[in-house]
Amino acid sequence: MASDSAASVASALPSARLDASQLSSRVDLSYLDFETTADLDGASGFLGQPRAKEALEFGINMEASGYNLFVMGESGTGRQSLVSSYVREVATRRPPPLDVCFINNFDKTREPLVMQLAAGQGKVFREDMEAFVDELMSTFPDAFENPSYQRRRAAIDREFNQKYDLAIMQVDKVASQQEIALLSDQGSIILAPIVDGKVLDETEFAQLAESERSEFQRRIQDLEELLNESLLELPQWRRETSEKQRQLDDETITQAVKPLLRELEYKYDGNISVLRYLRQLKQQLPTLISEVFLEDHPLEKVSDPDRKQALHGQLLPNLLVQNEPQNGVPVVYELLPTYQNLFGRIEYATQQGMSVTNFQLIQPGSLHKANGGYLIMDAEKLLVEPFAWDALKLALKTRQIKMESPFIDPSLMHAVTLSPETVPLQVKIILIGSRDIYYQLLALDPEFNELFRILVDFDSYIPRDNDSVQQLILRIKHYADEKGYPAISRDAVARLIEFSLRQGEHQERISAQIIHLFKMVAEADYLRQQKRDSLIEARHVELALRAAEYRSSRISDQMILEIAEGTVKISTDGERAGCVNGLTVMEIGESVFGSPARITATASLGSQGIMDIEREAQLGQAVHSKGVMILNGYLARQYGRDIPLTLNAHIAMEQSYGHVDGDSATCAELVALISAVTDIPVLQSLAVTGSMNQHGEVQAVGGVNEKIEGFFKVCASRGLTGRQGVIIPADNARHLMLKDEVIEAVEAGLFNIYAAQQIDDVLTLLLGQDALLIHDEARQNLRSMHDRLSEEEDSSKR
Repeated sequence: MASDSAASVASALPSARLDASQLSSRVDLSYLDFETTADLDGASGFLGQPRAKEALEFGINMEASGYNLFVMGESGTGRQSLVSSYVREVATRRPPPLDVCFINNFDKTREPLVMQLAAGQGKVFREDMEAFVDELMSTFPDAFENPSYQRRRAAIDREFNQKYDLAIMQVDKVASQQEIALLSDQGSIILAPIVDGKVLDETEFAQLAESERSEFQRRIQDLEELLNESLLELPQWRRETSEKQRQLDDETITQAVKPLLRELEYKYDGNISVLRYLRQLKQQLPTLISEVFLEDHPLEKVSDPDRKQALHGQLLPNLLVQNEPQNGVPVVYELLPTYQNLFGRIEYATQQGMSVTNFQLIQPGSLHKANGGYLIMDAEKLLVEPFAWDALKLALKTRQIKMESPFIDPSLMHAVTLSPETVPLQVKIILIGSRDIYYQLLALDPEFNELFRILVDFDSYIPRDNDSVQQLILRIKHYADEKGYPAISRDAVARLIEFSLRQGEHQERISAQIIHLFKMVAEADYLRQQKRDSLIEARHVELALRAAEYRSSRISDQMILEIAEGTVKISTDGERAGCVNGLTVMEIGESVFGSPARITATASLGSQGIMDIEREAQLGQAVHSKGVMILNGYLARQYGRDIPLTLNAHIAMEQSYGHVDGDSATCAELVALISAVTDIPVLQSLAVTGSMNQHGEVQAVGGVNEKIEGFFKVCASRGLTGRQGVIIPADNARHLMLKDEVIEAVEAGLFNIYAAQQIDDVLTLLLGQDALLIHDEARQNLRSMHDRLSEEEDSSKR
């Protein structure tokens, strides 16, 4: 029987069959002195990643401009936490940056000024200014009630009144001689006629004879001209009086605040920026105090709290960034790097229906908070925000933070806005993103490489050695401690590391995506709580792994069921020409599983060559089409040296209705094609995966564990016979981290896994004959097909 011959051929290739010990790599931690993670001590640093660590250290310590960092790698590798922890450690050893304040620009209120103070001094200066305002509230308006001030104020008023009264008296003397009275009515002077010693009102005046009225009107008109001439200098008197009052107020205010300012000037004697501000403040205080406290100002009716608030709004610094002397430089992680979150914003208040603002309403952004330190951001989030990327590049090139709004708010179109002074910028930017984003920026943005010269490249795997294993165990312990989980047993830790090896698809490489491992710790702890155990043990981890697989296996179980029912046609026994069981792997969301797929080929007379039905149907992607072209190259090398290859061949992946990509079906397609050419049947009990080159060398593929387990499930659902198995590339042997049930079946002789170096090994195993005999049969059949086609062409020409 064919199956017996296949078995004999397989026995002739003993090195091809893998032993159960080769199908996984067990983790033995007995060499480590701990029973649970509670026995461990020490800090967890970088887990592997020596290249990334060295680049990070260089980039952080390089002070030259343009040496910002781009941290590249897969998500879930702990990039952000590792970078943040290292940067925070470095930050604590560096001197803190300056505090940043915005202060009132009394000359141009729309252009607030920047004041920088030593770390911690910004808060002190603001408190001192608050105390200064309190002292002003205690000093005024009492200073204006001083007897000396009142006497001088009264003298100024008296001088004005004397000039005014003298001018009125002279006019009144002339008016009385002409029987005209000067009357004062609410600050206005009225001229009225006198008849028989009585001042006439308008009604009485109207009853006089026409001649008398005309005479009185003439006299009044002359007197008005005289009055105007006498009071011609009245506006000048008033201006002089106001100026003298202002000078008196300024002198009084200056003398009152002089000792208050002297204390501040003495305290900040060595700070030029504060002294400059106090000098400007000294010049503006008389005007400000007059506006707030003097009785003849519209604010005279406001309460003391309102007056204090008005002084705060004018005098207090807006402490934009406050640093603590003992905390080192800041490290800021901006979760949402919008333009406003990076560069700050200017807020508005509403007064009498109008939007107004001032320097006190300036709010800091992440660049302000991280100034002098480090700013960490997600590259993808930054790039999708309008204006943020270009504005950030400009800030890094100019080393300045300019606050402006690139957005037009319709509600603020007629509002007066601010143009604050630029803030000096000295910051190290750390972007975290994928490889795709990095290479796109490198290719499309010429400024990117000038500003981000340091690449911190995180590997997707970590070599399995004693040091990395110990670091991984410490990371597991610290994560469990941080989350409040109980201690984890040594066996459970070993099982978690085996899970990470499986995630890394390699017996000697741990997956760098430790987020999946942490997820298993959390789920194992949940199951521990359900069972009310005190430790997280290996059985909890195993249960968590099985539960996670069960939750995400609906689609894979449905496909196995369809195969079992015959809806999807897959044979696991018998023989069939031109039909091979290939292996595929599918990734849907977080679910990754393998599934067999029937690959068929037909061959007939003709000269069209090999037709890839998937490509013709526009379902075959580029890499799959490349694999079919490689078949052409192999066939030409193997069989086309003596005669031209003349055949019509069609290859298809049956019952596949989606896009097909990858070249892992190349070996299966070649076997199906040679079987179709030779009519040698293919063993259906074996499935194959692997790509190949034009020289017939079998090459490694991805997802080998899932592919093997997918076919194993199909075979197990029908009953294991001992003849079933999978052929994989020999280079994939080191990637095997199979589940226990597969390993146990192989160990019991119920399932087989073969490793092939050459396509001839695959042909021998699947077709049950020596590869040399198979090639001779194929060559003879192809020659026969060529001869028959030539004869038909010759006869048609006759």
